[in-house]
Amino acid sequence: MNPESTPPSSAPRRRLPWFPLVTILLGVVAVIYLRSQPELERNLKSWLTAVVPMLVLILNLLWFLITPRFSWKTKLSGLAVVVMLGVGLKLAVKVDGTVDGTGAPKLVWRGTASSQPALQKWTPALAESINVITDDPRLTQAADVPQFFGPQRDGRVTGAKLKRDWKTSPPKELWRQPIGQGWSAYAVVKGRAYTQEQRAEEELVTCYDLFTGKLIWAHSDAARFSQWQSGDGPHATPTVLDGRVYSYGATGLLNCLDAATGKAIWQRAVLDEHKLANLEWGISASPLIVDDKVIVTGGNTKGPILFAYHRETGNLIWKAGEDQASYASPIFATLAGKRVILSNNALALTAYDPELGTVLLDHAWGDERWPKASQPLVLDQNRVFLSAGYGMGCQMLEIKAEADGKLSATELWTGMKMKTQFNSPAVWSGHAYGLDDGRLACVDLSNGERLWKEGRFASGQSLLVDDLVIVQSESGPVHLAAAKTEGYEELGKIEALSSKTWNHPTLAGRFLLVRNDREAVCYELPVLD
Repeated sequence: MNPESTPPSSAPRRRLPWFPLVTILLGVVAVIYLRSQPELERNLKSWLTAVVPMLVLILNLLWFLITPRFSWKTKLSGLAVVVMLGVGLKLAVKVDGTVDGTGAPKLVWRGTASSQPALQKWTPALAESINVITDDPRLTQAADVPQFFGPQRDGRVTGAKLKRDWKTSPPKELWRQPIGQGWSAYAVVKGRAYTQEQRAEEELVTCYDLFTGKLIWAHSDAARFSQWQSGDGPHATPTVLDGRVYSYGATGLLNCLDAATGKAIWQRAVLDEHKLANLEWGISASPLIVDDKVIVTGGNTKGPILFAYHRETGNLIWKAGEDQASYASPIFATLAGKRVILSNNALALTAYDPELGTVLLDHAWGDERWPKASQPLVLDQNRVFLSAGYGMGCQMLEIKAEADGKLSATELWTGMKMKTQFNSPAVWSGHAYGLDDGRLACVDLSNGERLWKEGRFASGQSLLVDDLVIVQSESGPVHLAAAKTEGYEELGKIEALSSKTWNHPTLAGRFLLVRNDREAVCYELPVLD
C-alpha cells in the first residue's frame, strides 16, 4: 500500500467544558432555591444570591487558568482582560448606599449627580423673616406626640377616628419641602414639629410649624455621622417635655434645648465622656424621660448600656448595665408590679430600676453580630414580645417578680413569623401587626402563629391607628390597611415620597408627617364627623 494514499488520522475531539457548565448550572439551581425560601429574609437572600454568582465566576476563572485546554498566552491575555475590567469598573462606579435596606451595596456611575436638595444654611437672622401663627385654629385638630413611636412609645395612636376609605376621601397635602439628611421622625407638641437632620457638616435639631412647614428655629452642632450602608445624618427623634427638647445625635451628643427658641440649655457628649465607641450604624435610640431623668443608650464598647442624666441640669445620675447597646430606644413600663426601664441590647433584654439604675432583669436573646432595632412590646404588665430581623425572629416572655426583688423571664414561645428589621410591630386586640421581612403581617400573640402576610413594603415602617395600620413603605408611598385577623385589606394609598424612606411616620391628630433624607410632607387626613 502506498503510504501517501493513507488518509490522515482525524484530530482528537475536544470534550465539552463540563466544569464551567456544571458550576453554572449548580449556581442557577442554588439561586432559584434561595429565592424560593419563604422564611429566608430579604437581606440574607440578597447577599447569598450575589455571593453564588461571584463564587461561580471565581471557580471558573481558576479552571480557566489551570485547564490544559488553553495556551499560557491565552490564559495570560484572558487574565489581563479580567483585571482591566475590574479596574475599569472600580473607576466607573461608586457605592451609593444600599439596595432596598438589604445591606447590599447600590452601585451608581461616578458621574451621577447628587439628588440631595440644596438647602439654605440656617442662621439666627433667618428667624426674623418667619411669620408663625401661634394661635392657629387648627391646633384643636392636632394632638401632641412628644416622643418617638407614638404618644406612649408603643406604636399606637388611639381616638384618631380616621375615615377608612382614602379613595373617596383622599388625604389633603398641606405642604411639601426639602429637608436635611437623616432618618429621624417628628415629635409634635402644640403645633410645632421637632426633628433632626444633617446639613453639610452641621447636625441640626430643627423646629417647624406643623401647619405651614416653616422653619421656626434650628440648633446646630459641628458633627457628622456617615456610613456607606446607613447614610449620613442623625437617626433618633427628639423628645419634648415641659418646654424643653431633648435630642440625641448620631455621634452621641445629648442636647437639652428651649422648645420655643432652640437656645441651648445643656449638652453632654455621652460616648466621648465615657470612652465608648460608636455603633456601626450610628446612635439611633431616642431619649426617654422618666421622672426627673433623661435616659439614653451607650455605644459599641462593652460597658454601661443606659445613662440617666438630670433633665434640668444635665448632671449624670446613674449608669447601668454591662453589654453593648443596639438600635432600639429604651421604654418605660410596669412589669410584675415594678416600674422598670426596658432596653433591647446587643446580647439581651434588660430591665432597670428607674431610680437607681439597678439591673432587675437580664434575659439573653438574639445574636450580638446583628442589629436589634425593634421596640419591645409590653402586654398585660407581665408579658413582653420581642422581635428582630437577621435570623433572630420573635419570642414571647412571661415576667415574674422574684423574692430578691428582681425579675425573671420565661419563654412562652419562639418563632420566625415576625422578622422585623428596622420596623417595630404594635398590638391590637391580642395580635401584633408589623412588617415581617418587609410584608405586613398579623401574628396571634397567644401562640406565635402568623394569620396572614401580604404587601411589599421592604424596610419600611408601620403605625397602628385604632383598628387601622398606616404603612410607610421604604420606596416612599404611604398605605392604609385594616388591622383585622381575616386577611390583608388595603384601604388607600398616597404617593407621598419617591425615594428611600426609613423614617417613622408621625400622626398628630389628623395631621400625618412623613419624611426621608431629602423631603418632608404633611397631610391632613380625613376624619369621621
